[in-house]
Amino acid sequence: MKTHALPPLRGTLLGLLAAFSAAGLVRADPSLFDPRLTIGIDASGLMGTYKVGGPIDKRNEFFQSLGTNGRSCSTCHNADQAMSFTPAHARRLYDKTRGADPLFASVDGANCSSVDAKNRAGHSLLLNNGLIRIPTPVPANAQYSISVVHDPYGCALQVDPKTQVLTASVYRRPLPTASLSFLSAVMFDGRETIAPLTSAATLDANLRADLVHQALDATLNHAQAAAAPTDAQLDSIVDFELDIYSGQIWDYRAGLLSGGGAKGGPINLSDQLYYPAINDTLGADPNGIAFNPVSMTVYSAWEKSSGKVRDYPDARADIAAGEKLFNSAPMTIGNVRGLNDNAALNKPTVFAGTCATCHDTPNIGHHSLPLPLDIGVAHSSDPGLEPDPIIAAAVKELSEPDLPVFLVSGCPNPFNAGQAESFYTTDPGKALISGNCADFNRVKGPILRGLAARAPYFHNGAAANLHEVVNFYNLRFQMALTEAQKSDLVAFLNSL
Repeated sequence: MKTHALPPLRGTLLGLLAAFSAAGLVRADPSLFDPRLTIGIDASGLMGTYKVGGPIDKRNEFFQSLGTNGRSCSTCHNADQAMSFTPAHARRLYDKTRGADPLFASVDGANCSSVDAKNRAGHSLLLNNGLIRIPTPVPANAQYSISVVHDPYGCALQVDPKTQVLTASVYRRPLPTASLSFLSAVMFDGRETIAPLTSAATLDANLRADLVHQALDATLNHAQAAAAPTDAQLDSIVDFELDIYSGQIWDYRAGLLSGGGAKGGPINLSDQLYYPAINDTLGADPNGIAFNPVSMTVYSAWEKSSGKVRDYPDARADIAAGEKLFNSAPMTIGNVRGLNDNAALNKPTVFAGTCATCHDTPNIGHHSLPLPLDIGVAHSSDPGLEPDPIIAAAVKELSEPDLPVFLVSGCPNPFNAGQAESFYTTDPGKALISGNCADFNRVKGPILRGLAARAPYFHNGAAANLHEVVNFYNLRFQMALTEAQKSDLVAFLNSL
C-alpha cells in the first residue's frame, strides 16, 4: 500500500484535509500548511492566524506572565480563536482547573472582585458570554449623574476602597489582538488612544505608542503586576501584535476562501491597503477620494454574473450575495448617537445608509476614523426602560446577559434641543472616560475579520451568533430583509 508523509497536523479537521489531500480525495491548497499560520476549528470551518515574520514564537513576552496572578496577554487572546477567546474555551478551562486558571483571576475574571475562584455562578458572565469586568472610575467632572437601578451581582457602582473614587463595573468582550495595523482607536471606548490614529504621517509612531501604553496598562491591571514591565518587554509584545492577522480561511460549504479569485483569509488581509480616513463616510479621505459604499470586495469574484463560480457554486454565490447586501442593502438610520446628532451630517432626524456607512474601511470593516456610535446594543428591551420601540424590538432579538443597569441623569437630549433626558444603559461607553453627555453609550465598531471564531458579538456579548447580529440590524435599521437575504449575510460574515 502506498503511504504519504503528512505535514504536522494543527487541529483535527486540518489533519483530515491533509490526509484527504495526500490520498487525492480533495484539493487542499498548500497555503493551509504554511508554518506561519495557526489554524483553529470553528462552527463555520477553519480560521487562520497569520504571523507575517514567521511562525509564532511562544518565548515572546506576549505569552509570558509579567504580573502576579499568572496571566499573560495570551490568557485572553488565543491564536486559534482569532486572538480573542470564546465562552466555550472559558468553560473548558474552568472545568479542567476548577476555576484555578489565571483567566478567572478575581480582579476582573469574576462578576465581582470578591468572588471566590470555586464559585462557578460568580463567574457566569465570563463563562456564558466571554465578558471581562472593566472597573471604570466615574469622571470627577462628569456632566451627568449616574445611579444603578439593577445590580445583579452587588458591585455595579461602588466607591473603590483603594482610590476612594466612585467606580462603575461594565462588562466587555476582549477585542482581538490581530490586524491592529488597521486601528483607528484602541479599545471599545478609545481609552488607550493616547496619540491619535488619524494621519498617515504619524500612524506608525502613534499606533506603537498607543499599543505600548495599552500593554503597560494591561500588565499592571489585568495581570496585577507589582512593577511596570521594561521597555524591551513592552516592545516585544507590540512587535508581536503588529505582525498578526486573523481571518476565516476555509468554509465547510464553500471550501478555500482564497480560491476561485476570492481574497479571503489572513494572508490576503495582511496585504490590504489602509490609511487613516480611507473611504471615509463623511468625506475626509486625505486623497480627496469620494466615499464608495462598495466597501467589501473580498468575494466579488464569486458573484454568479462573473462566470467564475465553478467549485461549490451555490455556497460561494451565497457568500458573494451576502457581500453585495452588505454594500447595498438600504438602512434607515435614526436615533444613533454619533450620527444623527453629528454636525457634519447636519444632524438629520433619519437618513438612508448601508452597512458600509459605519463599516467603511475597505475589506476590513471598521470605521477608518474614530467614530464611536450608540446603535442601541447597551439599551434594554424592557419598554419601561427604553422609549424607542424600534430599539426595544431590536434588542429583543439578542441573548442579553444579565448586566447591571445604570440610570443616567442631567444630560440634554441630543435629538430634541432644550429638553433634559434621563436614560438607562448597561454600559455608558466613552462617557465613562470623557465625562461628556454627548459620548453616552458610544463605543467603536471593531474590525470585522475572523468573526466566525470569536462569538459572541457586540461589546457586551449580547449576540450569541451572527444570526442574532443580522436580526438585530434588520429590525434596528428597518432593512426588511428576507430570510434568504439574512442567510446570505450570515454566510458572508462567517467568511470574513
